[in-house]
Amino acid sequence: MKFYISATGIKKVTISNPGGGNGKGGGGGCAAARRFSGRTLLLLLLVLAIVLPFVFVWFAFLVLESASGFDSPLDCMGLRLFSGGDTSLKISEELTRALVEETGQDGNGIGKKGSLESFDELVKEMTLKRRDIRAFASVTKKLLLQMERKVQSAKHHELVYWHLASHGIPKSLHCLSLRLTEEYSVNAMARARLPPPESVSRLTDPSYHHVVILTDNVLAASVVISSTVQNAVDPDKFVFHVVTDKKTYTPMHAWFAMNSASSPVVEVKGLHQYDWPQEVNVKVKEMLEIHRMIWRRHYQNLKDSDYSFVEGTHEQSLQALNPSCLALLNHLRIYIPMLFPELNKIVLLDDDVVVQRDLSSLWETDLNGNVVGAVFDSWCGNNCCPGRKHKNYFNFSHPLISSNLRQDDCAWLSGMNVFDLKAWRQTNITEAYSSWLRLSVSSGLQLWQPGALPPTILAFKGLTQSLDPSWHVAGLGSRSFKFSEEILKSAAVLHFSGPAKPWLEISNPVVRSLWYRYVNSSNIFVRKCKIMN
Repeated sequence: MKFYISATGIKKVTISNPGGGNGKGGGGGCAAARRFSGRTLLLLLLVLAIVLPFVFVWFAFLVLESASGFDSPLDCMGLRLFSGGDTSLKISEELTRALVEETGQDGNGIGKKGSLESFDELVKEMTLKRRDIRAFASVTKKLLLQMERKVQSAKHHELVYWHLASHGIPKSLHCLSLRLTEEYSVNAMARARLPPPESVSRLTDPSYHHVVILTDNVLAASVVISSTVQNAVDPDKFVFHVVTDKKTYTPMHAWFAMNSASSPVVEVKGLHQYDWPQEVNVKVKEMLEIHRMIWRRHYQNLKDSDYSFVEGTHEQSLQALNPSCLALLNHLRIYIPMLFPELNKIVLLDDDVVVQRDLSSLWETDLNGNVVGAVFDSWCGNNCCPGRKHKNYFNFSHPLISSNLRQDDCAWLSGMNVFDLKAWRQTNITEAYSSWLRLSVSSGLQLWQPGALPPTILAFKGLTQSLDPSWHVAGLGSRSFKFSEEILKSAAVLHFSGPAKPWLEISNPVVRSLWYRYVNSSNIFVRKCKIMN
């Protein structure tokens, strides 16, 4: 073989074979063939340099994606090449199967020592120990269940603490009662007769509008009376009868004696001032004892279940534990005809209401021979009463309840009711109430939840007259009330039924202002006790 190099520069290199001249044109053909092979080799190397990195990345992706589903990367490659897109489907099926199997184990290992506490720990666990997809599903499921339980537990404890906060009495209300009690002892004006002698005759005059309030809250009673008077067309037609306990009688009397100018006629009477027959005293004690037994049973059931609830019953179950369920004043309304033997028609208002409209027309309401007028339906329509159906109060698995009530009927609202006491005295409602309490005892205290309303509904069955929903909007003291601004403004009576009373810090600030505007902020004791703060 010889090399011929041009003298003018390295522009051409010719490779010749000594034996190439024996064949015709043989040397030229061989040189051309060799030049073609060299160019092809160079092109092939360039193509491989470009393609091989992509092939490597693709192969690595397949290996990582399907590591848990195949015995080897070759199996993975073979399945991907020959079966198309079935790999992703099989991976999804494998993951689903692992999650289902882990769910069936009910999250075993949650809360045990060494269990993961955060997503960062999960990533670290999977990275260091190179878990397969089944282990990943197991660990992730446990972590998610653990987090879910923690969230549910936090929500549950928050609800319990919220209800516990509703049981307390604010320092400002304690201050007001103490200052008024002190004023009663040193100020003759605070001990003045209520009502004044010239107004005593109105206390039994049927031509006046008689309003009854049973309460031990001085500030709340003042708001009820103030809001009623300010929105009345003829305030002088109203006569208010406040019944309180012995402890609260002194500050209650002092307040209305010193603020008589803002109230027409107010009578304040303590329970210790009533002279009831011994028979009535015995019945009242029996009534309170049975209510305590029902309350204790409900409390013990919640305690035994570690305060766990059926979905949607949390607030109602806790509200039944409120001490007001055992308050004497809360249960004495069943004895109203005995409290006011000379009255024929009254309107009973709870102390957690605020009046926004004239109530005079309630006394002209025709009850059609019934004893009580009350609102049944809410603003959402006929037989629409979320959380107030009979099934929310009663145990319909017991035949005594299922044979007397329909579970989907609405329970009537207490807190703003018209009572025809004359018609009441002609019935056996009070005795029926006592009979149902005794039946509850004989039935193992399983007929209804704690509270005065359930036995009252049974005792007044067939003797209630429905009122227009605009008279009474309730539930403003619950966490889940939903009323438009228009409904709140047009309602005659706003009722803060529920734990969040307007004088508590846990109350909703939006509706709280509707109550506070009737607080006498100019009163010296209100200012000193910082009630408006």
